[in-house]
Amino acid sequence: MTLPISLSDNISLPVVAAPMFILSNPDLVIAQCKMGIVGSFPALNARPAEELEVWLEKISSALEKHNASDPQRRAAPFAVNQIVHSSNDRLEHDLALCVKYKVPIVITSLGCKQFVIDTIHSYGGLVFHDVINNDFAKKAVSKGVDGLIAVAAGAGGHAGTTSPFALIQEIREWFDGLLLLSGSIATGNSILAAQAMGADMAYMGSTFIATKEANATNEYKQAVIDHSSSDIIYTNLFSGIHANYLGPSIEAAGLNPKDLPESDPSKMNFGVDNKATSVKVWRDIWACGHGIGAVKELLSTEDVISRLEHEYYVAQDRLLGK
Repeated sequence: MTLPISLSDNISLPVVAAPMFILSNPDLVIAQCKMGIVGSFPALNARPAEELEVWLEKISSALEKHNASDPQRRAAPFAVNQIVHSSNDRLEHDLALCVKYKVPIVITSLGCKQFVIDTIHSYGGLVFHDVINNDFAKKAVSKGVDGLIAVAAGAGGHAGTTSPFALIQEIREWFDGLLLLSGSIATGNSILAAQAMGADMAYMGSTFIATKEANATNEYKQAVIDHSSSDIIYTNLFSGIHANYLGPSIEAAGLNPKDLPESDPSKMNFGVDNKATSVKVWRDIWACGHGIGAVKELLSTEDVISRLEHEYYVAQDRLLGK
């Protein structure tokens, strides 16, 4: 489909950088947007709740200043991820701030509620919704979301198990709206491949963990550089919902990645109650997608996006026989 003007006029690559719990912060988002991809962060990363307004002010001001100084290369819009699950007692507070700052895009996860969509639409914002299967996609579209994010097998953090080929094909049978694809996308080649399958944009996160701006420990960043898809474990133990994590971080917490118990999905949580090690999910158990094999070194966000852009256009030329 044709991208909304806010995206088509201000992006250098058809990419939305996925919001990463703990890791995404204003510096990362600003760097992503300045380089022409949509940057995003989870609202819950700004803690305490009052800090969210500080973050929104910082990002908005930085991008406005950039656009004023370089009107020929305007920054891409930014997005805020809202967890719509009942466990999020900040949702209404955080939505009110999205309205106040007219956040261009809100990404909804773990629930699709009409009042959230209506709130963002009230000022002209766009709502993209995470889905892991065709049924969830139909429900989200019926409620009026502006775009779908197909979270396929291999995505970092909470992910589905369906092949991206199958998931995109099934959604495209009935949906001609804005569609993003998530799952192991870490190179310019895979961005182009996502479009070839029928997606409009790629949705990628893990490749930005090993950047200078990301709020990850040096050990976490180095682990992403050192490991590959064979080191990723898919489990629901840590949050109640299946997600992909780096196996070595699970081992470091004193657990056996190959013998993890099942969690009760009705009791979703964002931490691990391990009194012996004080382990917490996301902080100590590191989320990561299958695409990390493409991450070879610690780089600035600017350098990562420059690499992706180069790979993307080289791949286009190769397919066109140039």
